[in-house]
Amino acid sequence: QVQLVESGGGLAQAGGSLRLSCAASGRTFRWNFMGWFRQPPGKERECVARVTWSDGSTYYLDSVKGRFTISRDNAKNTVYLQMNSLKPEDTATYYCAATYGSNWSEYDINYWGKGILVTVSS
Repeated sequence: QVQLVESGGGLAQAGGSLRLSCAASGRTFRWNFMGWFRQPPGKERECVARVTWSDGSTYYLDSVKGRFTISRDNAKNTVYLQMNSLKPEDTATYYCAATYGSNWSEYDINYWGKGILVTVSS
């Protein structure tokens, strides 16, 4: 059984920073992709960022480019999301996700975290 456990969410002011962490435990193997989705209140879930486990290449949602940075620690099976210059529209429940597959979409995810709330006040 694999578990993804998120931490680091909470309340931040606009312009501030938060760092999310996601630690994988249990029967883990070499992921293909690991990253973060988010679901703002009343909206659909969207991919925020992902990292390719083998080479560290990254993908970002256009609206977070230049503000968010995803990184990984292979030895700890942990992925991080550093969020700077936060905006009220970043308010959402953030979900850690991982997949062994070759595609990165919410329909191809093998494991999800429970989600962690990030609230950005104006």
